[in-house]
Amino acid sequence: MTGPALRLTGVVLPDEARRELWVRDGAITFEPVPGAETVCRRGFILPGLVDAHCHIGLVPDVIAADRETQLAQAHAERDAGALLVRDAGVPVDTRWLQARDDVPRIIRAGRHLARTRRYIRGLAIELEPADLPAASQQQAHAGDGWVKLVGDWIDRETGDLAPEWPADALTEAVRRAHQAGAKVAVHSFGEEALPDLIAAGVDSIEHGTGLTEELLGPMAAQHTALVPTLINIDNLPSIADGAARFPVYAERMRRLHGTSRIRLRAAYEAGVPIYAGTDAGTMLPHGRIAEEIRELHLAGMSIVDALAAGSWGARRWLGRPGIEEGAPADLVVYDDDPRVDITALARPAHIVLRGRVTR
Repeated sequence: MTGPALRLTGVVLPDEARRELWVRDGAITFEPVPGAETVCRRGFILPGLVDAHCHIGLVPDVIAADRETQLAQAHAERDAGALLVRDAGVPVDTRWLQARDDVPRIIRAGRHLARTRRYIRGLAIELEPADLPAASQQQAHAGDGWVKLVGDWIDRETGDLAPEWPADALTEAVRRAHQAGAKVAVHSFGEEALPDLIAAGVDSIEHGTGLTEELLGPMAAQHTALVPTLINIDNLPSIADGAARFPVYAERMRRLHGTSRIRLRAAYEAGVPIYAGTDAGTMLPHGRIAEEIRELHLAGMSIVDALAAGSWGARRWLGRPGIEEGAPADLVVYDDDPRVDITALARPAHIVLRGRVTR
């Protein structure tokens, strides 16, 4: 559906120049459009924010969300300014949302792939290592260019985090996903699984609380991204509190939380690409991307790099345009400069999605 012609004036980020831009037929243009409706005459205009790790379609305990809940989750992301989301694995088919013009653009990853009885019950496709490569190839075709693996989880026999896959199965699974044109995102909390994951060539490490100094160089060299999901990592102590039966695991989770910001800062200083994701849908509600971007900054990223991690930089990583001629008109406008006060991200003045003003 084509929206009305629009006109916006303000400081365009990341260019930092005061500009006028127009929206015609749902796309950005820098050529004047006669009769365009004025949205703003001042402010700071960003490409739509990006939640690069969320789960529209997932509800804690219930697991599979119904369609009414899925739509509410998508609207919460939109209203927070997250106009592009990378689904990090859900147990339901959300393709129906992609046909709507009132929700963010969604890049789907299909189902999680996890070891049998080594993940949240009902959430993943559970399988053994011999079956992982074929399943990875299948999910590469089922999603929108991403496959989601569970790299480690609690092993109840040992009572601690442990890797889920042997190196040979991982390497072949990643190879097949890449051959099918998809990238691979991997959940990882602990230290032990990461060397094999990075050596296998995965494309992003989700959470990454176990990253060690010796892994940061290889990650940076091969452009393996980190999506740290800091606001959900802050739930690790409560997870530990609920795991009294496994004291070693509980202690590990508390320690990983305690060092999460230090490890993120080390990854940033080493040149590892970092992007903002909330992990909403697991233990957190949707619509909190502004908080995650703020936490990236507080953990040590420059304010501009933190903004990029949740906007134009993340869009470029995911193969989506920012503010440029002919790009889809997905924009967020702020009255206050988020480069000066990053909390301004929680106060969008105007949101334009697919060329239509939603706020």
